[in-house]
Amino acid sequence: MPRSRYKTLVDTFAVDIRSGRLPPGTRLPTHRQLATEQGLALVTASRVYAELEGMGLVSGETGRGTFVRETSLPPGQGISQSVVAAGMVDLNFNYPSLPGQADLLRQALRQLALSGDLESLLRYQPHAGRLHERASVARHLGERGLNVSAEQVLIVSGAQHGLAVVMMTLLKPGDVIAADALTYPGFKTLAETLHLEVLPIPVTANGPDLSALDKLCRSRPVRAVYSMPTLHNPLGWVMDTAQRERLVAIARQHDLMIIEDAAYAFLAENPPLPVAEMAPERTVYVSGLSKNIATGFRVGFVAAPLHWVAGFERTVMATTWNTPGVMTAIATAWLDDGTVYQLEAQKRADAQARQALAREVLTGLETVTHPSSYFIWLPLAEDARADQIAMALMREHVSVSPAEPFAITPHVPHAIRLALGSVDMDSLQQALLKVKRVVGYYA
Repeated sequence: MPRSRYKTLVDTFAVDIRSGRLPPGTRLPTHRQLATEQGLALVTASRVYAELEGMGLVSGETGRGTFVRETSLPPGQGISQSVVAAGMVDLNFNYPSLPGQADLLRQALRQLALSGDLESLLRYQPHAGRLHERASVARHLGERGLNVSAEQVLIVSGAQHGLAVVMMTLLKPGDVIAADALTYPGFKTLAETLHLEVLPIPVTANGPDLSALDKLCRSRPVRAVYSMPTLHNPLGWVMDTAQRERLVAIARQHDLMIIEDAAYAFLAENPPLPVAEMAPERTVYVSGLSKNIATGFRVGFVAAPLHWVAGFERTVMATTWNTPGVMTAIATAWLDDGTVYQLEAQKRADAQARQALAREVLTGLETVTHPSSYFIWLPLAEDARADQIAMALMREHVSVSPAEPFAITPHVPHAIRLALGSVDMDSLQQALLKVKRVVGYYA
C-alpha cells in the first residue's frame, strides 16, 4: 500500500474524530474488519490505529475494541491544577484546608520575627537541614512508629521533591521499578522523566497482589518497589501487618529497595507499623506537610538507612541546594508544639465527614475508598467510558479525574477518582449529586 494512501486514511479518521462526525465513544471496526473494508494488509490496519492512538484520538482496549476518545477533555486531567477553570467545582485535585489556618501562619510569623535566630535563616542551610530541625522530624516520625535518628532524616522541599531525590539517587536510566497498577501520578511522571521501566503489580480489594510481585521479581531484574501501604492514592487501602511482612520478605529475598510513600498516612487511625520500621536496612520513607498543613507549605522529609544519606544530600544540593530556612523553621516549631498533630486530627475528622456525606449521596454506586480518605475511586459500568463522563461533568462545572493518569498498564480501567478535600461541604454535596446523575445516565 503506498504511504500516501495509508496517511490519507489516518488523516480521514483524524478529521472525522475532531469534527465530531465520529463522536466520543464510537466503537471503530476491528483491525481485521478495517483491513477487509479498505483492502489493507492486517499489519497496515493495525498501524493506522496505532498512529491514531499515538495522536490521542482513539484508545484500544483489550477484549473490547478500539474507541474514539473524548478529545475535548483537557490534557493532564487528574494531574494539573491549571485545567480547573473559574466557577468549576474541583473534585480533581486535593488541597484540604481548615478555617483558621491563615491565622496560625500569622502567629507563627510574628513569633519567628521575635526570635533571636532570624538572621541565620537568611543564609544557606545545610543540604539535609539543620540538625536540630532534623531531630524534630525524627521525633515526629517516632510518634508514627518509625524510629530513626536525626542523622537519618533529610528535610526536603515537599514530598514530591523527596521522592525525586530518592529516585534520582538510587536508580539509573533503564532500571526496573515495580509499582501498583494504579498509583500516584507524580511517581509516574518522575519515572518517565528518569527513564525508568515501571512494571505494574496487579491490585486487589485490600492491597497489591504480592504473589504477582514475587513472580515478577523471578522473571525481571526489579531494583525497587514503590509502595503506598497506608492510605493508598487513589484506592484508599491500608495494608495490614501480614501484607507488610510479606512485602518485606519478598524485598529481602530479591534484594529490592522499598520506597514507602506516606503522604496521606496521617489520615489513617492506628495503622500498622511503617514498612520502614520493619525493613529499616532497605526502605526509604518519604512524606511531608503539604496535606496535613497546606499544599503551599512545601516542607517534606526523607528517612533512610544512614549509608544512603550522603548520596541524598548531594542530590538535594543539585536540585534545590536546601529547603527554605524560614518555612522549615515554622514547620519544625509546629511539630514541636503540637500544632501539626492538632491539624491532623481535625483533617481526619473532616475527611470522615466528607466520606459520610459521599456514602449518603452516592448510595447505589460502587465505590472503593477508606472512611478517613480524601479520595473515592468510582468504577464504572462495563460499557461506560470515563472520558465521556469526565467531559459531561465538566459541562456541569464539576472537574474529576479519569483513571488514565493513575494507570501504569496498557489497559486503563474505566473509573473516575473523586477528590473530596478542596471545596466546602455544600458545594461538595451538589457536585456529588451531579456525579451520581451523570454516572447513572451513562450506566
